[in-house]
Amino acid sequence: MRGLGSRDVNTSHNPLPADDTAPAPTDAPAAAPANTRGRVITASMVGTTIEFFDFYAYATAASLVFPALFFPTQTPANQLLSSFAVFGVAFVARPLGSLVFGHYGDRIGRKATLVASLLVMGIATFLIGVLPTASTPGFAVLAPAILVLLRFCQGIGLGGEWSGAALLATENAPPGKRALYGTFPQLGAPAGFILSNVLFVVLSMQLSAEQFLSWGWRVPFLLSAVLVAVGLWVRLRLMESPAFQKVLDEQRVAAVPIARVFRTAMRPLVLATLAMVATYVLFYLMTAFLMVVGTTASDEDSARAAAEAAGKDFDPAGFVPGLGFERTDFLTMLIIGVVFFGIFTVVSGPLADKVGRKRLLLVVTAGIAVFGLVLDPLMHAGTVGVMAALILGFTLMGLTFGPMAAFLPEMFRADVRYTGSAVSYNMASVIGAAPAPYAMIALWQAQGGGLLLVGLYLVLGAVITAAALLIGGETKDVDYLA
Repeated sequence: MRGLGSRDVNTSHNPLPADDTAPAPTDAPAAAPANTRGRVITASMVGTTIEFFDFYAYATAASLVFPALFFPTQTPANQLLSSFAVFGVAFVARPLGSLVFGHYGDRIGRKATLVASLLVMGIATFLIGVLPTASTPGFAVLAPAILVLLRFCQGIGLGGEWSGAALLATENAPPGKRALYGTFPQLGAPAGFILSNVLFVVLSMQLSAEQFLSWGWRVPFLLSAVLVAVGLWVRLRLMESPAFQKVLDEQRVAAVPIARVFRTAMRPLVLATLAMVATYVLFYLMTAFLMVVGTTASDEDSARAAAEAAGKDFDPAGFVPGLGFERTDFLTMLIIGVVFFGIFTVVSGPLADKVGRKRLLLVVTAGIAVFGLVLDPLMHAGTVGVMAALILGFTLMGLTFGPMAAFLPEMFRADVRYTGSAVSYNMASVIGAAPAPYAMIALWQAQGGGLLLVGLYLVLGAVITAAALLIGGETKDVDYLA
C-alpha cells in the first residue's frame, strides 16, 4: 500500500490542462524577495497568538459567564449545554472558512489571505465584547442569535488562519527544518491561551463576581482590537513565499483549487483529516471541558450555597459533582499546564525533523490513548493528581500539535497546499472538536461526575488517528517547492 510519502502526497507537478489552470499575473516578478527569519517567526506566531487569544476568550466565557448571560431562563445543566452548543458553531463554520480562504490563498497568495482572515476573526471577537445580553430589553431572543452569528464568523476567520500561518512558516524554512519552523505558528495556541486566561484571572481577582458578570468578561474581547492592529502591521510587511511564487511563475495557479484537491489529492485529504482527530479531542478535553469539571461544586451543599449566593434556585435533580476548585485557582492550574504545552510544542519540531513526522506522532498518539485510560483516577486524586493530569495532558498536546504545521501541508503540492491543508485541518475540527465539549459534558453527567467514559472518548479519538497514521507514510523528505 502506498503511503503519504508517495505520489499520493506530491503527485506530478507538470502544468495541468489549461481549463484547470488560471492565468498567472503578467506582472509577476521572476522571484519573490525572501522574508527574513525574524519576520517569518514573528508574523506566523503573532498572528496565530491573536487568533487563539480571541478563540480562547470565547471558550473561557462559554464556561464561566455565557450560560447565565445568554440563556438565563434555562436550567443550569441546559444553560451549560446551550453555551457549548454555540461554542461548537465555530467548528461547523471552520471548513467553510477553509474553503474560502484556501481558495484565495492558492489563487492570489498567502499574504493577502492571512490579513483577511485576521480581520474577520478580530472584528467578530470585538463585536462579541459589545453585544447586549439576553436580559437587555428586546434582546431575549436576539442576543443568543447574534452570538451564534458572531461565533460563526469567528470560525470562518480561524478556518483560514491556521493553514496560512503554517505555510508562511514552512514555505520559508531552511532545508531540514520545516517541522521546527512549523512550531512557530503552533506556539500561538499556548501563547494565546495564557494571555487570554491570565487576563481572566486578573479580572476575576480585581473585580467582584457581580462586576465580572456585568462587564468584566467583555474586556478580553474588546482588547482584541489592539492585538489585531499589531498583527496587521506585522503581516502587511511580508513578502510572498518562494513556493507560491514558483506556482505563479510556472502558471500552475488552479482556477478552482478545491476541485483540483478532490481530483488529485483525495486520499491525503482524508488521511490528513483523520490524523488530526486525537489532537482536537485532547485539546478541548484539556481546556473547555476540564474548566467546567474543575470549577463545578463537588457536593450538593456547596452547589446550593453557590446558587443561593447568586440568587438562583438550586435543582438537586440536575446536579453533577465536579472537583470544586475556585475559578481563579483552576485557571491558574490550567495556565501552568499550558506552559508545558508550549515547551513541548517547541521540543516536537526538532524531534519530527530528526525521526520523522509519522514515527513521532504514532508514539504520542499511543500516549494519548493511555492518558485517556488514567484520566479518571488522576482527576480524582486531589490537587496533586489534577495538576499531574494537566501537565501530562498538555505535554502530549504539545508533542502532537507541534508537528502538524509541517505534516499536513507536506501532504499537498504547492498549487493546492493552502486549500488541502486548511480543509483537512478544519474538517478534523468538525469530527474531533465540534462535538467534543458537548459529548464530554453529556458523558460526565450520565456517569454522575465520573470521567471514565470521557477518557474512553479520548481513546476512540486516538484509535482513529493511529489508523490514519499507519495507513499513511512519511512526509518529511517531500519536495516542498513542487
